[in-house]
Amino acid sequence: MSIPAAYTPRADLLAGRTILVTGAGSGLGRATALGAAKCGATVILLGRTTKKLEAVFDEIEAAGGPQAAILPLNLVSATWADLFEVAEMIEREFGKLDGLVHCAAHFPGFTPMTEEKPKDWMDGLQVNLTAAYSLTRHCLPLMQQTRDASIVFVTDAVAREPKALRGSYGVAKYALEGLVKSWSQELTVSPGLRMNSYDPGAMQTPLRAKGYVSEEVQKLPEAAIAAPGLIWLLGPDSAGVNGQALSRP
Repeated sequence: MSIPAAYTPRADLLAGRTILVTGAGSGLGRATALGAAKCGATVILLGRTTKKLEAVFDEIEAAGGPQAAILPLNLVSATWADLFEVAEMIEREFGKLDGLVHCAAHFPGFTPMTEEKPKDWMDGLQVNLTAAYSLTRHCLPLMQQTRDASIVFVTDAVAREPKALRGSYGVAKYALEGLVKSWSQELTVSPGLRMNSYDPGAMQTPLRAKGYVSEEVQKLPEAAIAAPGLIWLLGPDSAGVNGQALSRP
């Protein structure tokens, strides 16, 4: 299933909504945060590097969007308690959460399974799968209180067609697809709450540059090209879409 072709969100699509974006400091996370703010959302910027988050914060402010919030957190070392505290902070400071987009990712580069370093394996599963699951689980009660809440896991082509040399990254993304298919069925008891996965396609991002030479990456479209798809999934235009594996048109 693909996002509607040439989708352009209206300026007030996410007005009044609070959206949490992980990996918001760069790449697709940054593009999504900027796009959501442009559509009126209050964006919570979660990422590892404070300086990068501050830059996104400043861009949102300069564009006249609702004031964003900065939440520095290294998902590699984040514990169950740390992620629970994130959910508590959101409830305490914002009182609600309408959207959660998992853009954060860990990919050290193409590596055979037999050669991936133990730390890279553990970090990959932690960031790409475990932390995403844990954060979602902790935020779920808060999101169930809203009429129309959306959870989106950003995946990859290897999640739907596994390929060699992707290591823990490929394994985690493949597992996320299964998580979405099963968990979304459980969420049918919560009308208005939906969960989907989204493959943004090849983009010009720091993550992709780790696996391909920079000259090739520079020829790809910028991450902003994939942001409208995530905005569609976060807003009312995609109401009723649940448990789907979507792709950029």
